Amino acid sequence: MARHRNVRDFEDDDLYGQSVEDDYCISPSTAAQFIYSRRDKPSFEPVEEYDYEDLKESSNSVSNHQLSGFDQGKPVASQSSRSESEIVPKVAIMTVSGKKQTMGFEVPGVTSEENDHSFHTPQKGPPSEDVSIASSDVLETASKSANPPHMIQASEEQSSAPASVKKSGKLRQQIDVKVELEKRQGGKQLLNLVVIGHVDAGKSTLMGHMLYLLGNVNKRTMHKYEQESKKAGKASFAYAWVLDETGEERERGVTMDVGMTKFETTTKVITLMDAPGHKDFIPNMITGAAQADVAVLVVDASRGEFEAGFETGGQTREHGLLVRSLGVTQLAVAVNKMDQVNWQQERFQEITGKLGHFLKQAGFKESDVAFIPTSGLSGENLITRSQSSELTKWYKGLCLLEQIDSFKPPQRSIDKPFRLCVADVFKDQGSGFCITGKIEAGYIQAGDRLLAMPPNETCTVKGITLHDEPVDWAAAGDHVSLTLVGMDIIKINVGCVFCGPKEPIKACTRFRARILIFNIEIPITKGFPVLLHYQTVSEPAVIKRLISVLNKSTGEVTKKKPKFLTKGQNALVELQTQRPIALELYKDFKELGRFMLRYGGSTIAAGVVTENKELEFIFKN
Repeated sequence: MARHRNVRDFEDDDLYGQSVEDDYCISPSTAAQFIYSRRDKPSFEPVEEYDYEDLKESSNSVSNHQLSGFDQGKPVASQSSRSESEIVPKVAIMTVSGKKQTMGFEVPGVTSEENDHSFHTPQKGPPSEDVSIASSDVLETASKSANPPHMIQASEEQSSAPASVKKSGKLRQQIDVKVELEKRQGGKQLLNLVVIGHVDAGKSTLMGHMLYLLGNVNKRTMHKYEQESKKAGKASFAYAWVLDETGEERERGVTMDVGMTKFETTTKVITLMDAPGHKDFIPNMITGAAQADVAVLVVDASRGEFEAGFETGGQTREHGLLVRSLGVTQLAVAVNKMDQVNWQQERFQEITGKLGHFLKQAGFKESDVAFIPTSGLSGENLITRSQSSELTKWYKGLCLLEQIDSFKPPQRSIDKPFRLCVADVFKDQGSGFCITGKIEAGYIQAGDRLLAMPPNETCTVKGITLHDEPVDWAAAGDHVSLTLVGMDIIKINVGCVFCGPKEPIKACTRFRARILIFNIEIPITKGFPVLLHYQTVSEPAVIKRLISVLNKSTGEVTKKKPKFLTKGQNALVELQTQRPIALELYKDFKELGRFMLRYGGSTIAAGVVTENKELEFIFKN
């Protein structure tokens, strides 16, 4: 095919009537040999001319002997193409000293005469950085060009195939995840713990003091927090600053986002999530609770404070409902600030009576709920059983750390397809970007290909970080940070779900769900606007259809096409979101099938996905 030539200002190095920018009309390796620049100042070595008879004799021995000397440097061509036989020897006599030509593939040297091929332009090969023109290399190049294109292509495939297989085998080395998990954790099981409760119940102080007593915070850091909190006029907030790290949280004295850290007990590795208690930050609390296996509910034992959090408008009730609806079945209730009521047994029993009745209604079993009297500020009954006579005379139970250690870890979905819901996206040093989140199912290794939904974009895992330590793999239950390459960070948002390309998660805008209505003042009707909270997603939605009212215990349909839904009812509805979200059915993935509905700043319902309607989302081909 003819190639247009760009006519520019010709320079001295413009040989053969061709501009330098058009070098690649021939293969890069041939261009490196036959086209040169005088700026490189090549040194030429004169070579004697030989007759055609000598050339013919030398060409017969090329296939059996290694090419050396200038006698074998004559290119071979047919007598009819006289112009080529005149040009090529003159180019072949040029040698650039001090440089060596490297070729991307090797084909045994055979002359074009033996293969009954005339001299033609070689096939395109990989470009070379070093440039040299040795007469022996020219003939070898000519003999390679005599081979048919499919032979060169086949040789390239053969040479590259073993390397690619070896590389992929290294990246996707099959591992026994269960065995490796035991090795990594030293036999300790993983547990994700969320701390919840009404605002100012002492959650951050309680857990901050526990971390300090466990040695996770050194004395120098703790002393710094004490001095800084005194200067700010918040001396009692020193332990809370262990988990409340941002300036705004410390200034306002409330937790605003989920703080995450790690500590170990005798038999467990605990990932601690400190959730905010203020009603303005309930969406953040839902994000933390959705990633938890067990929970610690902190209540304030002070007179009037427990009642404020427990009665209407308080967050103690709502937090209890939320964690149960999000799949948490084991709960430890830390009755905090007991030192302010002088460790009174009557006050403790009053709180446990009211709260125990409510938690039973919320769906918790009595055997899965434990009440523990504590003091976060003094550190009483946190990691060791209290020695205070006021407490020991009537309480003989476990301390808070022992109760956390006694929790049963849930069954991990390691054998299911990989799923990770994005909790945060940020740009890190180096190439690519980072995402954080909890692996809900499956496992992942460095080098794996992932699919992000709903953007429907693929990327490669460059690195995995677990608790600030780089690892080669991670499995279900781990809170990880992944470094990804091959994708634009703009396309990823909080709430996207990463999965395996072969077993992707479905994205949709319409789905059916079974919901349980909480205490609401306004009946739910068709077209009712809600805010859907699903894992780390917060998406506006509309209840498009009220399909039926169900019996709570049996699930049977009691009424079809109801006009409205009131508090306490169990119903089947159809929801529509503004943007596509990645969902799984509750029967397939319990972790990814639950969601919450909020309206007007309060939680009005909890639900599970029963049917994924046809997408209104166009995938890329």
